[in-house]
Amino acid sequence: MLTILAITFPFFALVLCGYLAVRRTLLPLAAISGLNSFVLYFALPCMLYRFGAATPVAQLLDASVFGVYLLCALIMVGVTTAMTLSHRIDWNNAAFGALVAAFPNTGFMGVPLLLTLLGPRSSGPVIVTIVVDMLITSSLCIALSRIGSGGAHGSRAAVVNALKGMAGNPMPWAIVLGALSSWLELALPKPLTQTVGLLADAASPVALFTIGAVLARSQMSTSDPAPLGEYVPVALKKLLLHPLLVWGIGNAAIALGAPLDPFALTCMVLVACLPSASNVALLSERFGANTARIARIILVSTALSFLTFSAAVSWLA
Repeated sequence: MLTILAITFPFFALVLCGYLAVRRTLLPLAAISGLNSFVLYFALPCMLYRFGAATPVAQLLDASVFGVYLLCALIMVGVTTAMTLSHRIDWNNAAFGALVAAFPNTGFMGVPLLLTLLGPRSSGPVIVTIVVDMLITSSLCIALSRIGSGGAHGSRAAVVNALKGMAGNPMPWAIVLGALSSWLELALPKPLTQTVGLLADAASPVALFTIGAVLARSQMSTSDPAPLGEYVPVALKKLLLHPLLVWGIGNAAIALGAPLDPFALTCMVLVACLPSASNVALLSERFGANTARIARIILVSTALSFLTFSAAVSWLA
């Protein structure tokens, strides 16, 4: 366990550094959007492209990984929505609570962390989970958030807007280009390869630092005293229920004869152990949900995941 903590500590320490940099005003709030843009549009796409290009296409098109992970995501969305709907939490807030419970921080945190722990072979299953979360889980929850709003702002319009947003996200395109390069066995010219490599190497530290900065900004910009019962249970669902669900359904699928590689299942379980994705707070703000509640869920899940994720690695590895 101490060995695992020694591996995971630097990653969470970088998150803490970003958090403290903002809280101590060493990093201006206005600079956070620039860091986010660098990671989202430059560093992380290069990392995903590099690993996609180095991963066999069969791993990137693994239907068993896709199906099991998608089923678990749908169950998480359904369970969380049903358990949180109340007179205080409407469809909009319940849907974004469900999204933050089902959407791990795979892009900013999971990719560098799992590649360090499990090696390049983990990139295939991890990329599949990113595709599911970005294209399906997010679109579903945004559609659910529009129930009852009606008119041009109803579910259909929300899904269309969500799909347009996904089309403008460079990460899926980086995955597609990497998969094509792997399939066609193409190699970039050496100067381009070196440029992509430099940006990809910057993705991990800057992304982790940015997570901490975003969490600090969210905490500083919200003053709504939401009850603990409205956000702590959702954070615990993300860290405990989600990975247990993936582990249980994955093992059941293997027992029923599904061609699911046990190593891929381990990768999926560890992805589910990750804290909630920080970009859900930005989505919730855009669609008028209670961003303070979502930010608290992300903050609690990120703080607790240092122990829960390390324990999961110790159990599975």
